[in-house]
Amino acid sequence: MATATARSRSLVFAPRIQELLARDEKVFRIDPSKVGVSDSRLMAEIVAARPVLSTERSVYKPAAGSDIPHDSATRTIRALGQDAMAGIRKPPPPARGMAGSWPYAGTSYLRRWLFSDDPLPVSLLSKRGVTRSDTLSRLVDRAVTAWPGSADQDGGTELAGLIRGADETLERKQAIAMYRRATATLCDGVAALAGNALWLMGPERDRPEHRAKLTDVLWETLRLLPPAWMLYRNGGAAYTELHPEIRPEDDVALFPLLMHRHPDYWSDSLDFRPERWDGVADPEKTPGFMPFGFDGARCWAKHLIVPLAEQLLTAALDNRLVVHSPRQDAQVPLRSLLAVRFEARVRA
Repeated sequence: MATATARSRSLVFAPRIQELLARDEKVFRIDPSKVGVSDSRLMAEIVAARPVLSTERSVYKPAAGSDIPHDSATRTIRALGQDAMAGIRKPPPPARGMAGSWPYAGTSYLRRWLFSDDPLPVSLLSKRGVTRSDTLSRLVDRAVTAWPGSADQDGGTELAGLIRGADETLERKQAIAMYRRATATLCDGVAALAGNALWLMGPERDRPEHRAKLTDVLWETLRLLPPAWMLYRNGGAAYTELHPEIRPEDDVALFPLLMHRHPDYWSDSLDFRPERWDGVADPEKTPGFMPFGFDGARCWAKHLIVPLAEQLLTAALDNRLVVHSPRQDAQVPLRSLLAVRFEARVRA
């Protein structure tokens, strides 16, 4: 399971990921306090054993010293969906914005595409140059808290409107945190998926069957290189009866990356074969496939990820974006999102 060849290109995983891919067992101890699981049935049981905690969700973890209220989370999801669909209907930004280091170039490009209408200083909340600096992030947060714009201001995204419409300081601070987290999670995930697909398609990316069925390409990319490659659950008594290896003090790591490559679930499991999804009406019901989590714990933005990635991938292909380096072996570092690193340029 350790080697994966994508047409004429290959992947070089970080050593820790490579160690995981080399494992044969589906339930294994990672260290004295963590158990890894890639068994489809057991993963479903673990997810169903209890609700996901707020601290286990990157977007809905507490902000400004308080939990995020459920109605606030719901408004954020609804607003993000409206903003994403409205933004993607706009003409894409200039193609030169896609050149550079991926997936970062894809993230910045998508943020400009979807959230460029937000006025200062709100628009700075989604700038990668700001989000990479804790100091700049704090300064922008303070600026938006003090100067969010008026509640009846026209223009901008629905997410920005939630900040402007907040009545209290705590509510505004949480709306700012949710804006940053939601836009980052969406754009980072979509850019990682589109970049992974570009690499896996390789020099054959312009084949008519690929261009005609980019959705199938993306589902196969989600199988081989799922950006959400690990789901983490804090330990507790809810899991101890599910498997003898799991103790009450053990945290549990679920690995779709391993399950998606296991020959028990997939024929030609290491081959990039988009045609395997041809005619599959509901890919998420495919056994051994968990790109967005199980029922009750699915990604809150799952309905946006594939359509947005298809639009970003289409823009990249239409503008003849090509991988500049490396030519053959791309690095896949150990990060929270699984993403191939490469340099790209737009052909003249």
